[in-house]
Amino acid sequence: MADDFEETLEIETNFSSGGIFYNESLNISNCVSGYCNNLTGQGPDERYQEVERLVQIIVPTVFGVIFLLGLLGNTLVILVVVSDKNMRNTTNILILALAVADLLFIVFCVPFTAVQYAMSVWPFGSVWCKMVQYLVFVSAYLSVYTLVLMSLDRYLAVAHAIRSMSIRNERNTWLAVALTWVVIVGGHVPLLLQYDVHHYSYYGENRSACLNKKHVVDKTNGRIFYSCFLAFGYVIPLGAVCLMYGLMLKRLHGSAPGGSQSQESVRTKRRVTKMVVIIVMIFAVCWLPIQIILLLQKLDMYPMDQIPFVGLQLASNCLAYMNSCVNPFLYAFLSENFRRSFRKFLCCSSPRGRHPEYELVSVRQTENVSLLTQNKKRSITG
Repeated sequence: MADDFEETLEIETNFSSGGIFYNESLNISNCVSGYCNNLTGQGPDERYQEVERLVQIIVPTVFGVIFLLGLLGNTLVILVVVSDKNMRNTTNILILALAVADLLFIVFCVPFTAVQYAMSVWPFGSVWCKMVQYLVFVSAYLSVYTLVLMSLDRYLAVAHAIRSMSIRNERNTWLAVALTWVVIVGGHVPLLLQYDVHHYSYYGENRSACLNKKHVVDKTNGRIFYSCFLAFGYVIPLGAVCLMYGLMLKRLHGSAPGGSQSQESVRTKRRVTKMVVIIVMIFAVCWLPIQIILLLQKLDMYPMDQIPFVGLQLASNCLAYMNSCVNPFLYAFLSENFRRSFRKFLCCSSPRGRHPEYELVSVRQTENVSLLTQNKKRSITG
């Protein structure tokens, strides 16, 4: 395999880095779309050198902001849920799992990608090259499928509130999270064997990149890999989310007409509808551009030798990272329940006045169960 890899490096004019977001093309003067080669001659075009210098400054700065916001936001979500026993319900357990997945993505993807944009070499060695790429894909899939679990939990809670009470408990939620992690973490182990550091010469300058050797030897492998990533990391989970929220909204708006709905019920429907739109749209908008670009690159249909297309990929990279950065605000801090617990955590005191929302929800659920039981008894005795 090693001999085939070295031979391919000499034969191929260009080859793909296979990184999830970063491409050596973004050290623009030395590679094209993650395609690195040994170059000699008078030197690169001055335009590409200038763009490369700008990229080495601007992109790491943007990623630094995303890193700090994502690190702070996801860490606070984790601390709030862990420190407050009243927050231990099924929805918040999934929010905790999502925050952990997003934190892994922020920690193991953003800083190392920023370094690759800023430098023309991979300075972390072969072992960390394998680990970083492995953790990048693992954390990306964990985030997406935790979102699917959250959508399923919300669908059951809204569309089948009474019947799902025996299913939607902490034990089953933790089991679902654990199963998801085991499948994704174990399923990506082969990536540890595929990535390695490649050293090459660029107009007399020694450079290096972290590459997927399997994709280098056979481009078909890369095309299959990123086609599956688009399908299983975007299309299928997004389709499942849309389906569940569509059924949920149909159930909500399909209740009996006649003005019997309370004002609280109407407000709840509006809040759910708004949250559904935010969840689906943010997820779709953040991940679609980079997913398409990665696949087009593997199909040799993306002109990375043109600066505007390079800029488009840069923007897509930032957008994908921002999804893990904004998730704490979307799933946690927009919730009155979380805002109250967040203030309690920071101020180290219990909020006074109204009861927390999770207590009100529990009371309403208890009342609903009691009412259902009473109705059944009446129908039997009647």
